[in-house]
Amino acid sequence: MKTNKTTTIISWILIILPSLMLLMSAFMKLSGAQELVVAFQAMGLGKLLAAIGVIELIATALLLIPKTYKIGFLLINGYLGGAICMELAGSQFPVAAVLLSVLWIGVFLRDKNMFLASSPVSSEK
Repeated sequence: MKTNKTTTIISWILIILPSLMLLMSAFMKLSGAQELVVAFQAMGLGKLLAAIGVIELIATALLLIPKTYKIGFLLINGYLGGAICMELAGSQFPVAAVLLSVLWIGVFLRDKNMFLASSPVSSEK
C-alpha cells in the first residue's frame, strides 16, 4: 500500500509517542520504582512487576521493528486492554485508553489493511 511522505511521518510519530511511554513504564517496572511497587502490591500484582515490565518491553520492541510490528501491535492491544481494566477498576482515568487510541490511529495510517477484513467469498456470480 502506497502512502505519501506526510502520512508516513505522522504515522511514525503516532506510533513512537505511545511507545516511548510504554518503554518508560517498562523501565520503571524493571527498576522497581517505589511508586509502582506500592501500586502493584495494592492490586495484588506486586510479585509480577518485573515480569509485566519485561512483557511490556518485548511487545514495544516488536512494535518498533518493521518486520514484527503487527505482532507487537496485537500484543500491546492485549496489554493495554488489561491496563484499561485495571485503571477503571481502580477508579482512575484510563491513560492506557489514550495511549491505545493514539497507537491505533498511527497503525491505521501506516497500514489500513490491519483493520480491514478481506472476504474469502469470491465476488464472481
